[in-house]
Amino acid sequence: MTSFVYFDVGGVVALDFSGTNKWQELKQELGIPSGMNQQFDDFWHEYGNEVCIGRDVETLLPLLKKRFNIHVQDNYSLLIDGFINRFEKNTSILSVIERVHSQFKIGLLTNMYPRMLDEMRKRGLIFDINWDVIIDSSKERLQKPDPKIFTLAEKKAGVRGGEILFVENSQMHIDVANTFGWQTFLYDSSYPKKASYNLDKLFETVLH
Repeated sequence: MTSFVYFDVGGVVALDFSGTNKWQELKQELGIPSGMNQQFDDFWHEYGNEVCIGRDVETLLPLLKKRFNIHVQDNYSLLIDGFINRFEKNTSILSVIERVHSQFKIGLLTNMYPRMLDEMRKRGLIFDINWDVIIDSSKERLQKPDPKIFTLAEKKAGVRGGEILFVENSQMHIDVANTFGWQTFLYDSSYPKKASYNLDKLFETVLH
């Protein structure tokens, strides 16, 4: 029986880089030489975890300038210009979330950079809904797929794992949720309209 639904943000509630070529666009915007694409990916893999649990993403810009000899405007913001300005509201999922919220408590369980979620809400990228729980990795200093953040999510939801349905676009994160006995739905960010339709159909069976 479902009594609580957690939604991921990036790639689910909002459309980020998932299933797009926006990562390549960012590299081009920063002026990363084509022969250093892999080194840039390695750099982000090296520092990405730190950013998701509290390090300010803007502190990476001087490191990028030094390592890749890039030149950007003095007021360039990795958080805003690099990432958030490329995000889009996922309008296809709004009616599904509203329908779910009419029956269940709902929450956000998301890996975020510091200030990212707040900035997204200011820009209307996060639906103005009374979310019952919001778990932001940068504030909790925990991130998916660390099992500790799933334990925290259960505690904040106030229900047993088997009562939680988790809508997520990462198979890795889905796999960890399954070990907690959560119900899960893998959301295909490459085809958000189709994914939202399938999710709505799932909730039809849950609600009846």
